[in-house]
Amino acid sequence: MRRIELGKNLLSENDRVAQSLREQYDAAGVRVINLMSSPGAGKTSLLERTAEALHGRVNMTVIEGDLATDRDARRLRALGIATHQINTGRGCHLSARMVAEALESFPLRGCELLFIENVGNLVCPAAFSLGEHKRVVTASVPEGDDKPVKYPVAFRTADCVVLNKIDLLDNTDFSPDRFHKWMSQIQPAAVVFEVSCRTGQGLDAWFEWLYEVVSVKAQPAAPKRTQC
Repeated sequence: MRRIELGKNLLSENDRVAQSLREQYDAAGVRVINLMSSPGAGKTSLLERTAEALHGRVNMTVIEGDLATDRDARRLRALGIATHQINTGRGCHLSARMVAEALESFPLRGCELLFIENVGNLVCPAAFSLGEHKRVVTASVPEGDDKPVKYPVAFRTADCVVLNKIDLLDNTDFSPDRFHKWMSQIQPAAVVFEVSCRTGQGLDAWFEWLYEVVSVKAQPAAPKRTQC
């Protein structure tokens, strides 16, 4: 009996397509952010707030990944944001191939900042590069302060972590100090923003980080992924 390592082959093929995507992004002059979180952490709310703040300053586009429905995409389109929906069915993550197929009918012309909102999941999305320039993980206070140590793969590959719903701190036993301690052990290089998409607290620092991301010329980089 011959053993075939399907996981390795899948990731190798994904990396090949991701590299092609990265070249496509750079040629178009667009910066790409892969946005990940567990369900309900507030990815779409963060994008809504970001779209409002960047309006007229940065041309922002979104690829929206979900198992089913286009509910989140409709929220963004209501703000005038060009949004393409990808439904994965049973798939727990977006792949580079899915994004490449979406871009066949969703051109990047005129776009400066492309957000790819991944499927709500802190496991497999971290293993599949989408050719992005930056990875952002959204966490939230109600989820608990131990998310980085419980899901280290996602946080270890993050360039930025947005800790959302800090307006709920007084209603939980969440400890920001513990959260930052875990982050310093898992990924000390990641920048962490404490925000509330409901009240707007802390979002200005996030917006300024995005302006820096858009203004910096892309440099070639190896795909960020870890075996799932």
